[in-house]
Amino acid sequence: MNIIKPAALLLAASALVAASTVAATADDAPGGTRVTALQQAADEVLADNPKPLHVTADAVTYEGLTVTEAPRTKGAQDLACGYGHLCMIVKGTKFDFYKCQTWNLTNWTGDGPFTNNQTPGTVAKFFNKDGSVRWTSTAYQAGTATWDPIWSLRPC
Repeated sequence: MNIIKPAALLLAASALVAASTVAATADDAPGGTRVTALQQAADEVLADNPKPLHVTADAVTYEGLTVTEAPRTKGAQDLACGYGHLCMIVKGTKFDFYKCQTWNLTNWTGDGPFTNNQTPGTVAKFFNKDGSVRWTSTAYQAGTATWDPIWSLRPC
């Protein structure tokens, strides 16, 4: 009986150490909290779209879209957006669209800067809930938009 008790204690202690190591790894991973917050921000407004292809501490990447933390910006003139891209800040998160497809949106609210830096003349369309066009942006254009209510968008 004395042999079983120390063995049981050793097994229990090993399980506790392993559990605390796993918990520490999840909580202490570089950017672990940011990844979760960034994924939640993306999921909140992209609920009806495919799941991300790649997630890092700084970005959530979909096929045709990169989501990052919004830069501290005063307006569209400060919003970096690569050539061929449509970029915007919604709820403190930067969305960088670069694939021509319709993106379904949920909980897309507030005001924020946008930059349509696509090929000159490319028209991005922003849609109401019923699918009618709410407004358009013809490249090159930058400014501030009211996102609510935007239910879907097509960058091109």
